[in-house]
Amino acid sequence: MRPRASGAGPFTADRARVDAGLPVAQASERGGRVVAVTIAATWHVAIGLPAVLAAWPRLTVPLVVGAGWLVVAGVGGFAAARLLTGGRLPVRRLVAVLFAVDVAVFAAAGPEQLFTPANWVWSTLGWFLVLVCWGRRVTLLGALLCGHAVVALTALLGHGATAPADLARYAMYCYGQVSLPVAIFVGSTAISALARSRADAAALALAATAQRDAAEQARQSRRDRLGLVSGTAERVLGELAEGRADPGDPEVQRRCALAAARLRRLIAESDDVPDPLLHELRAAADLAERRGLAIDLVTVGVPPPLPVRIRRRLAEPLTTALVDARGWARLTVVSGPDEVAIGLVTPDHLTPDSTGPPAEGPDDDQVVLLDERDGTIRWTQTRWRRR
Repeated sequence: MRPRASGAGPFTADRARVDAGLPVAQASERGGRVVAVTIAATWHVAIGLPAVLAAWPRLTVPLVVGAGWLVVAGVGGFAAARLLTGGRLPVRRLVAVLFAVDVAVFAAAGPEQLFTPANWVWSTLGWFLVLVCWGRRVTLLGALLCGHAVVALTALLGHGATAPADLARYAMYCYGQVSLPVAIFVGSTAISALARSRADAAALALAATAQRDAAEQARQSRRDRLGLVSGTAERVLGELAEGRADPGDPEVQRRCALAAARLRRLIAESDDVPDPLLHELRAAADLAERRGLAIDLVTVGVPPPLPVRIRRRLAEPLTTALVDARGWARLTVVSGPDEVAIGLVTPDHLTPDSTGPPAEGPDDDQVVLLDERDGTIRWTQTRWRRR
């Protein structure tokens, strides 16, 4: 056989592992971001702003406290936009701005407003540190909250609020401003990890079920192929064993060659190759060449993925015609995205042992069969076209 190929060659399919749990984890983690942004915005606007406005005349430097509130609001808006759109945050710069505001507000609120809601950084700044640290290690958030507590303690010492009652209130404030943000931060991470684990487990179960179904279908397909082959081969072998067939009879030889070609093609159907149709046709052509037939195989284009039933209807008539071929044969395969045409040209020989036109397939298989012969040339063609 002298194969010649033109056009596109066999394609290589890239097999990439798909992490089934990643989309679920991303959706869950995005929910945690929305919750953190909502809490920070609500606390800053609904609690901090009214308290600042109500205590405005009693603040030591009210403009600094108000300006600090606006700066933190801007930082929060910027961080929220980046978090909700998947962008990265300049953590160091934002942390520096937040701690500068922290120090300024503690100093500007004054000793009288140190433990009042007007000193809004006590309870609000921790939530903005959560936004800035989102997606990073919880140890970073813990370190920043501890830094916030150190700033508050320095303010207490600077304002002379060192009585036991003041220190007790300080401890209570520190516990509140650390526990809730850390709980939200860690809880969201844990829920995302759990959701991803559950999704991965479900995907593995579905994959196992799909593999089991595929194995069952493959076994049934092998049984079907065995049944197709045994129908012809058993009859020939039975006649030879009973002495009712002569091995030297050309008709018996033709039937044996047809059974062998069909067996070769059906075995090729189960091979995992890039171009199954061309693989099956080459298997039939190789077998014919071993019988001494000179075959010229020409391929143009790459056949699209076709089900076994369509490939069988395309290849079976040509396999049968190759069994009858004498001397030489030319097999041409022309493929496109929506059409495949296979033509076989052989010398015609109208003898008693030659076969007639191949049998037509079912009307719904989208395969058209043509078989023409004029005593000199026999032309057989199968054509599939997507409807």
